Amino acid sequence: MSTPVVKFNVYARLLHWSMAVMIIAMLFIGVGMVSTTTEAYAQLVAIHKPLGAAILLLVLIRLGVRFSHKPPPLPGDLPAWQRHAATLSHWLLYALMLLMPLIGWAMLSAGGYPVTLLDGLQLPALVPIDPALFAFLRGAHRYLALLLFATFLLHLAAALFHALIRRDNVLPSMLPWSSRGARNGSQGDAGMPPE
Repeated sequence: MSTPVVKFNVYARLLHWSMAVMIIAMLFIGVGMVSTTTEAYAQLVAIHKPLGAAILLLVLIRLGVRFSHKPPPLPGDLPAWQRHAATLSHWLLYALMLLMPLIGWAMLSAGGYPVTLLDGLQLPALVPIDPALFAFLRGAHRYLALLLFATFLLHLAAALFHALIRRDNVLPSMLPWSSRGARNGSQGDAGMPPE
């Protein structure tokens, strides 16, 4: 008889999958931006800025959900090093999801570029215009994007490991649809191990 799946709460699941799609889109848009000098560049930037602002807002909401709802426990037989790796990788993902839009916003501010969202809403500058700071933040944004991509791939590999090799309840606990024997808990965010 299989153990019933304790699922993350509906808000955590909705935020997890919505943000996953948005972050994948941002990574591809970012690659497109740095690899083109055509008129597509302006269109990509016009998508990148409001999407980055939306991710920043959603990660703040997601952190609120994470701290207010306990996640389902990881399997009891999971080795300690895997528990530590799960904790570290999840907090790294949160840090990167928070830092990437903030650094992008600060980078544009340092370069003197307005951060304009939909309907002409302009965000205030985070830092004064400073070409040296702009160059530093641009490099930081690029390298952190690579780290985010690598961490995302690690997260995906871990999810597949749990689903295909271990065949435990880790992945089903975050799936957006119900599974047999599933019950909703007041859990927090994606795959976060208990603290």
